[in-house]
Amino acid sequence: MDGRTGRYAAFTKRLLDSVLATSGHTPRELRRAVLARARPSSPLSGTERGTGGEDIAPDLAAYVDKVALHAYQVTDEDLAALKRAGNSDDVLFEATVSAALGAALGRLERGLSALRGEASPPDPLSTTWRGETRDES
Repeated sequence: MDGRTGRYAAFTKRLLDSVLATSGHTPRELRRAVLARARPSSPLSGTERGTGGEDIAPDLAAYVDKVALHAYQVTDEDLAALKRAGNSDDVLFEATVSAALGAALGRLERGLSALRGEASPPDPLSTTWRGETRDES
């Protein structure tokens, strides 16, 4: 949303600054990496979802992907496993907020692009996004 103008640009910038630029229990770089991983074609990362985020531990990266794509499937056991791996509640909260914000911004950007009639990246939930083909018959 960098450089975006419009009705809610100031609110979006303030939200991003609140999540990414303030002090917290996680390094700012980790929050930025989590947001970028959850936000497809992110200007922050220059990558599509599922790539990048080399600074994110593999177990946390899998959790970020789950929050971004299938948040309703996150279970207490997912969080318990991450806590057993040494992550505090505060770290998990900040990672969850960053991932949810990244996913939301990606969806907002795709929606606004569609309204403007611009080409947008394919839906990450579609089979064509994953390199599969659809049987249209």
